[in-house]
Amino acid sequence: MTVAFAPSPCPAPSAPRRDGSWRFARRIEAPAGWCFDLRRNVSISPRQLVAAYLLLCSVSLLVAGGFWWHGVGLVVMFTGIELVAVGVALLVVARHAGDRETVLLSGREVTVEQHVVPGVERMSFRAELLRVEPAAEDGSLVELSGEGRSVRIGRHVRPELRVELAKELRRALHLMRAAGERVVVHEEQQ
Repeated sequence: MTVAFAPSPCPAPSAPRRDGSWRFARRIEAPAGWCFDLRRNVSISPRQLVAAYLLLCSVSLLVAGGFWWHGVGLVVMFTGIELVAVGVALLVVARHAGDRETVLLSGREVTVEQHVVPGVERMSFRAELLRVEPAAEDGSLVELSGEGRSVRIGRHVRPELRVELAKELRRALHLMRAAGERVVVHEEQQ
């Protein structure tokens, strides 16, 4: 019996970045701050999915029309059933394609928006009182808490990268707090 090893289709988690670059955050200029945009990892947008479905429908109906033209009308009925079933399956897949979580650190406020199909949930925290937990490397969601409220983020991030997300959030909060203290000192000196 022979054994063959194939490489994994999933890339191995990268080592923590030591060069100071950001994986999840991007710097925004106006208003100055950080934006963490955590989206689903989908390879096709809803618009592309609709276009692919319409192309499938047109090709299937063209083939079924050819069979109908030659006197085999039952094929049209089965083509219709097939297209309805595929359409329902694609609706289920496409429904959550736009889900995302956005964390915006701006000024002295942290705003968390969770976009889920029925709507948007928004929660704001003061940056000075915000805690980022847990620090454990167990792959659990990252909890942001402060002022008696909490929210969990990171649903669209691979479990092994959630620790890095928490570290980046802490780093961005630290940079914002330091920048806020410089602004306060500068305002007091004027």
